[in-house]
Formats: sequence, structure tokens, C-alpha cells
Amino acid sequence: MFKISGIVLVRKIIFSGAFALSLLTVFSSFILSPKPLDYQTQQEKWADSLLATMSLDEKVGQLFMVATFSNRTEKYYQQVENNIATYHLGGLIFFQGGPHRQARLTNRYQQISRIPLMIGIDAEWGLGMRLDSAIDFPKQITLGAIQDNSYVEKFGQEIGRQCKRIGIHINFAPSIDVNTNPDNPIINYRSFGESQVNVAEKGLAYVRGMKKYNVLGSAKHFPGHGDTDQDSHHTLPVVNHTLQRLNEVELYPFRRLIADSIASVMTGHLFVPALEPRGTTPTSISEKIVTEMIKNQMGFKGLTVTDALNMRGITQGLQPGEPELLAFMAGNDILLQTGNLPAAFKRIKQAVETGQISQEVLNARVKKILKAKYWAGLSKYKPVDMAGLGTDLNGKKAIELKTELFEQAVTIVRNQDNLLPFTHLDTTTFASVAISGDYDNQFQKALSQYANFKHFTVPFKPSSDKDVAWVLDEAAKYKVVVVSVHGMNSKGERNYGVSPATVDFINQLSQRTYVVVCAFGNPYGLRLYGSSRSLVCGYEDDPISHKVVPQILFGALPAKGRLPVSVDTDLKVGNGILTPKLGRVSFGNAESVGMDSRKLDEIDQIVQQGIDNRAFPGCQVLVARQGKVVYNRNFGSLRYGLYEPVNNQTLYDIASMTKVTATLQAVMMLNEREAVNLNEKISTYLPEMKGSNKENMLISDILMHQAGLVAFVPFWEKTKKGATLSNDYYSTVYDSLQVPQNLQVATNLYIKPSIKDSVWHWVIQSRLLNIYDKIGGYRYTYSDLGLMILQKLVERITNQPLDEFLEQNLYEPLGMTSTLFNPLQRFPKTNIAPTENEAIFRASQIQGTVHDPNAALLGGVSGHAGLFSNATDLVKLFQMNLQHGFYGGRNFLFPETVTHFAKTYTQKSHRGLGWDKPSSGDSPIVGSTASDDAYGHSGFTGTVVWVDPDRELIFIFLSNRVYPVSTNNKINTLRIRKRIHEIINEAIITQ
Repeated sequence: MFKISGIVLVRKIIFSGAFALSLLTVFSSFILSPKPLDYQTQQEKWADSLLATMSLDEKVGQLFMVATFSNRTEKYYQQVENNIATYHLGGLIFFQGGPHRQARLTNRYQQISRIPLMIGIDAEWGLGMRLDSAIDFPKQITLGAIQDNSYVEKFGQEIGRQCKRIGIHINFAPSIDVNTNPDNPIINYRSFGESQVNVAEKGLAYVRGMKKYNVLGSAKHFPGHGDTDQDSHHTLPVVNHTLQRLNEVELYPFRRLIADSIASVMTGHLFVPALEPRGTTPTSISEKIVTEMIKNQMGFKGLTVTDALNMRGITQGLQPGEPELLAFMAGNDILLQTGNLPAAFKRIKQAVETGQISQEVLNARVKKILKAKYWAGLSKYKPVDMAGLGTDLNGKKAIELKTELFEQAVTIVRNQDNLLPFTHLDTTTFASVAISGDYDNQFQKALSQYANFKHFTVPFKPSSDKDVAWVLDEAAKYKVVVVSVHGMNSKGERNYGVSPATVDFINQLSQRTYVVVCAFGNPYGLRLYGSSRSLVCGYEDDPISHKVVPQILFGALPAKGRLPVSVDTDLKVGNGILTPKLGRVSFGNAESVGMDSRKLDEIDQIVQQGIDNRAFPGCQVLVARQGKVVYNRNFGSLRYGLYEPVNNQTLYDIASMTKVTATLQAVMMLNEREAVNLNEKISTYLPEMKGSNKENMLISDILMHQAGLVAFVPFWEKTKKGATLSNDYYSTVYDSLQVPQNLQVATNLYIKPSIKDSVWHWVIQSRLLNIYDKIGGYRYTYSDLGLMILQKLVERITNQPLDEFLEQNLYEPLGMTSTLFNPLQRFPKTNIAPTENEAIFRASQIQGTVHDPNAALLGGVSGHAGLFSNATDLVKLFQMNLQHGFYGGRNFLFPETVTHFAKTYTQKSHRGLGWDKPSSGDSPIVGSTASDDAYGHSGFTGTVVWVDPDRELIFIFLSNRVYPVSTNNKINTLRIRKRIHEIINEAIITQ
């Protein structure tokens, strides 16, 4: 024996015997293992052997689980140690504190206890319910909306894993109270809802999950705390139902969980006259209920546990120690959270010594507790391993699960006119109003990922119409307004935390435009929005719910949830409008689509290497698989040496990616409309080419870069007089009244619109290659001129400028709000990554105008370059391509079109029709592991996209590597894009 802090310590007794790894109850009736006999024999042997060594004090002490905290002082912790040593406590239930502090204290307390302590917690929605620095999972009422209970079982399993990791053996959950009273002040959101069947099924799933980690569950609060309007923490609630009603509703979940071998049942401090007519005897101290009903009639063989014995619902009118004695006499095995440990211990010990409690009864109760400890693994106790504890508890898989739970739960409650999910983005104007929301909140950010929104934020609870009058007038100008209500609570008497002015605002706005209300709070609060034509319940004011709801509004995710409670006469339990996926990209975790997020994290190192070596000042990297964006990060700055961080809204000049993002998309659309025949001569559609050296060029050859066109012609040199730019073409002044208006070439440099005719004439007159292949045809030569010709083809057939055609037919309907030519017309320069500080043509720092000189000469719109975008916008287009032309509930292309264009039809190169393809050489822009069916394109400014249909994968990389000089080629010498692409492919988890 040895001493610490004045306390006598003894080495913990651990009896030998195999600990069954299979999932077995603490009791012989709780058997899930195919080999129960060996397990039961060892369990009995361990319990009997230990019981035989125990003194009366030790036996009495086993009955007590005392509340403790990990956020107190050293003096407090020493007092807990004294209680363990003095009263031989059977267990502790932790409340406030943190995971690391609790784990250290658990190890410390276990060390001084001869008999291993059973550690408990009240973690209904996870460790975050009690501990800081731990994840809060959705509340039980949110889980009640989920229709697939396998997700609830996964939730229970994760709770079990986290409990096991931190040294917890029993979680006093789930609450299987059937919440039939909307005004219930204590259960409410802690219940799975008002359907006894739904409550039972979800309670079973929760417990099944925890069993997988040998963590005991507890069915509470017997016989049901769901139809009360009082809180047993403060008084004794009365449940005044008939026995028939109790059997049909309140008791139904308990019977189901007992039949499934729940480890423990917690008795509530409730007065239920139909079960115990004697005075105002609480359930928790009623022998008629605990012993006769739970144990004898219902056949429960597990642990009966009291609710906290320091609650006013049990202590009123009783002397210290009386509640504990009465609870034990009623049949409870574990006495939880005594209000006076010395008095309670003394009263029970005296009752044994005087024969009021027999030794046989005490031994049977203690043995049952010991068997529970054996099942929980305490026969082979090991201290909590502190290494990596925080990471283990808050890993990405836990976040993924939390996201999945909200995805399954969010409920579309009302959807008049079938507005949801939103489909016609090009004909709808959107605004959003966040009431009591934070500025720059996740909900409004997520909305902007799908459409162009005007956002309004009211960061407080409006107290009068004046507080929101300005928002009302402005928001009413838009066709659809999404109103999100934040800061809600579960108290009906306080209007669920929603001010009357908020309700009035929503009603007034609904009279002037179409309003979609998204309530991030208790579903009972939905009754406030009875006049809303479209109503969505997000259940909780949680950032993950904020991200999930917009995905459902726009059809990136289907709506699957159903109300777990009745809200009013129209909105009943089980109501919920199910909506389909529309093929829009969603956002989530890598593991949910079979990828390793830790592997994807290696991208960060590659990118940082590029920034450190000044290959580029910053970049965007996006990875999507199976329609879900799983990696979307921004790195670095817009320029070296300045704090201008890249963000999701940063626009990049995507250079030659314009070829496939703009011109090729238009050609594919016209081809399937039979407006363009790829096997036809270009002069058929552009007769001015007849008689030129391009008369017989086939459109397909132009797309494959084998039509004989030269790679590039510096047409801007034709606009010079001597060493300077000619005034015949240029002006340094922009006149907005001039018709037609001059075109911007660079900052303070404009060109007359007639330049377009001149450039087109120069394209027609340009020379051809004199390089041929073995059979006399032109060799493959990558050329910008071909895409300039195809731009003219598109514009001639559609009778529209290329940018207008794409905006109307592709970008706006796809919700690509940040993809455009000439971005300075809509965005500030500070939002656009600069490119070259160019000295030869424009003699200025280029920012906001296109880097490519020929595209700049044409006023920023060309078939080969000129488009600006960001990764979040581009993924929509390429996901549509990957989905064979389908996106957002619409078919933009025929199913076979992209596949047809992405094939290689020539032996002269690796190219498809317009698309680049993986080559056999050591290309710096594509991973060596790319599949043969992959297609994409790169851009001179340091950009690339690769779409891999075999892997359902999209990779987008955008940078401004040409800042400040275009001769910087480190992005290629370091193989940045290639290496990232290879990491992405390696991140796919093979089955």
C-alpha cells in the first residue's frame, strides 16, 4: 500500500479469465454471442470471486454513482478521491469539464479504487452535451425525423466509440419518453417524438450502436416523462393517464427495449396514480413499480437506476439519506447522484446491519453491478490512453456522421406550388434574410454556392416593425426570398425564442413576394409560420444544418425527413414532403464518397511547396466525386508580399480553359441540335472563308488541332505604328455615351469595336503550317486560331455574341454566377487575381482584364481565352458534363454528347474533340494514374481541370502563376498539378 495526498491507495484487483469480445449483456438473458456459456461462466466467476472479498462498506459503496466534474479545483478533486476511498464508490457520473481533463481524472480516480469504478455520463446527443471540446450531435427530436434507423444506429455506435475511448462505461441514454405534450419543459427536444413506435425503434437503434463498443445504455425515464408540464428537477410532475393509455403509449418503448435486453432502466421522479396510487409516491421509490412492475411483470433482469437523487422531485419532504434508502428498498440497483453521500451511505449500511435489508438482497444487487462491470470490460481495466485523444474524439468521420444525420432529418414541411427544390435559376431572382443570424453566416454562404443571392442580415431579434422595415422593402423586390430564423429555443411560453416582430415581418413579406421560411429550431415552433407557403425545418441552429438546408432547397440533396411531432391541426407527426435530387453538386466529407480525407490533406503540402517556391502566389483546389465536393480549399494570396488571401469568391483568369468551358460547350449544344455537322467544312457555315487557305478545313479537324492552323499569331502587333500603339485603333478614354462603345483592353486602354472585323480578316488571311504527317495531312499543332474560328461559327449560327449565348443558355441556368468574360463589369478588381505585369503590349499590371493579348485585343471575349471564374462555379459545369448533360433537374446536353466529344478519334495526337486527354508522355498537367477516359484542359495562367468518368471524379486547379511574369514556369518544373492529380487518384479507397 502507498499514499498520495494523504489517501491510502491499493492496487486494483483484477481477476484472471477471458474477457469476451462479443457483445453480451451484463446479465445472462442479454446474449448476442454464439458462445454464451464460456462468457457467462467467466462473468459469474469474476463477480463471485470479487464479491467474496468485499466488506460491507465496499458492498454498500458499490450502489452509489456520484456526480463529479472535471472543471473544478485541485481541492475538489482531492475531495472526490477521499469519497472514493472512504465510501468505496461503485462509480462516478461526469458532468461539466473537458475530455482531456476528464480522462486524466478518470485514470487518477481508477488508480485509488480497489474495485474498478463504473464511469458514466449523461450524453444523449454525445459528449458535447456535457464536455467542451467535444462534438454535439443532433438532438433526439432531430433524429426522430430520420426515416432510416440505420443512421441512428451509426450514431449510437459513434457515441459508444467515443465513450469507450474516454473511459466511460455507461451512457444514461436514450430518453425514450414519448413527448406528447408540446409544453413539456424538460423532455421536449430530448425525445425522439410523439409516436411511441418511432421512439421505440430509434431507442433500439441507439442502444444497438452503443453495444458494439460494450457501452451500457439506459432507457429513461420510466414510466415516461413525455406528457408532463413540470420539471422533476424542481418539483414532482404528475402523469395522470389511465393504465390502458400508459400501456399503449408511455410504456410501449420500455417494453420493446426490455425485450431487446437493454442494460439498464432509469426510474423517473414522477407520480403516476394509475401505477402507484399510494399518496404522492414517486416512481423511483415505489416498490410496486420498480420491483413488481419492471422486474416481475416486465421481466427486466438488468440494472434499475434512479434518476438523480438530488432533484427536488424526490427530495421534497424527506430527510438526508431517506431518498437513497427508499430507492434501494423499492428495488433500484444503482443510486445516482445522491444529495448527501455520508448520510445516504450511513442509512443504507445501518439498514443492512439491522436486518432491514438482508445480506442476500444486498449481495444480489452488488453482484448484478459487478457483472455489468465485467461486460463493460472492467475485469481487464486499462487506463485511458491520453495520446491523440482529441483527434480520436473529433475526427472527420464523426463530422461526416453528424452531416449525414442532418441530411436525413431536414424536413420540407410545406411546399405550395412545388417551388422546392428550386429549378429555374435563370428566371428567378433570389434574396435571403437571416433573422437573429450572424453576419457572414454559413447558411447564406451556402445559398450563394447555388444561385445569385442578395443577402440581408438582421443580427438581433426584431422588437418592432421599424427594426426590419428597411429589409422588407428591399427584399420584396426579389421573386423569391429565403428567410432563415435563428436563435430559437424550445420554450413555447416564450414563443420559441421568436419575436412577434419577426413573425409579422414574415407575414408582411409573404404578401408581397414568395417566401421560403427555414426555421433552425424546435419543430413545435413551426406553428408560428402558419401562413408560409414554403416551410422547412432545420431543427437546430447548427452550422452543419445551415450547410445542409440550402443543398436540399436546390436539389443537391433529397429531402427525406418527416416531422417527429404534431405542430398543429395541419402539420401532423409523420408529415414531410419528399423531394428528389436534381443532380446539383453537394458538399460533404471525402469518406462519404469512398475517399481518404487524410490522403487529400497531402495536397496542402504540395500547394505550399509551390507557394514557398514562388510558382504562384495563391490558388484554389477543388475535388468532387460522385457529385459531392469533398475538398475545396484556398491557398496563399493574390500577390506576393501582401495580405490579400484567396477565398471562394476569388476570380481567376482561366486562359485556355475557356476553350472547353465556353466555346466547346456551345459547339456541343449546336451539334446535337443539328445546327453544326462536325464532318462539314467550316466554309459551309462561314462562306467568307471560301477561296481562302481554310476553305476545306473540317470542323472536326479544327477541334482536334490538326487542321493546319498555326499555334498563335500576335495580331496586336498589327495595331502598332512603329513602337507605339496606333491612335487609329486605341484610346485611353472611355466614353459611355459613344455608340458603339469602345472595348476595354487593359486599365486605361480601350480599342474601337471595329477591331473585331480586322482581327477576323487577319485570321482568315493567316498562313497555314508547312508541317505534314506521313500521309500528307497536317500534323497535330495546338492552336488558338481554331477556337477563334469556332467562336465565329457559334455567333453566326446563334446570331448572338458568344458570351451572351453562354450566359443565357448555360451559365445562368446552371447557377454559375461568377463565370463570365470581362469580370470588371460585375465584380471589383480586388476580387480578381492579377496576372502579368506585362511590358510589351499593354505596359501595365493586368488585373480584371484578360491576360491573353489576342483575347484582350478583341475586348476580352474570344473563343480561346477570356473567361474568368472560380472553382466553386466551374464544378457545376463539369459536373453537368460528367452527368451526361444533366444538372439541376434539366438536360443541357444529350446523354451521349460529352462522351462522343471526349473520345480520341485520331492517331495524330491524344486529343479528343476539343478536349485534352491524358497523354503517354510525362505531362506536367495530368496525373500518370488518370484513366484513359478522362478529359479536361489546362490554361496558360496556371489552371487545369480533369474530369474522370470512370472514377466519377473532378479536379480543378486555378492559380495566377503568370504573376508577375509569364516566364515563371515553376508550376511545371515542380509538377504541381500532376502531383496533386495523382494524390487525388490515390485517395480513392479501393474496395
